Amino acid sequence: MNPEVEARIENLINQHKVFVFMKGTKLMPMCGFSNNVVQILNSLGVPFETLDVLEDGEIRQGIKEYSNWPTIPQVYVNGEFVGGSDVMIELYQKGELQEMLEVALAS
Repeated sequence: MNPEVEARIENLINQHKVFVFMKGTKLMPMCGFSNNVVQILNSLGVPFETLDVLEDGEIRQGIKEYSNWPTIPQVYVNGEFVGGSDVMIELYQKGELQEMLEVALAS
């Protein structure tokens, strides 16, 4: 992976407690999976930042290599990769996501 792209990714995920690489923006998700993640985070009242991978081809490919995860969206909490839409839905339904975010935001 391009070291500059890797540095940009690390900077984004380390600057924000909750960060989402997604298609579109949190105000206008451009795919159903990204929308699922935004809706979950909004329902929990969690502050989060996003990057629209449709606007940045280097990041769009780079994040897949960085996480070794083939799909978008990708959610990071406290700099750690959590997962994509399906993982977020599962964690949310089990109540584990709420706990994880409470701990992350308290630190």
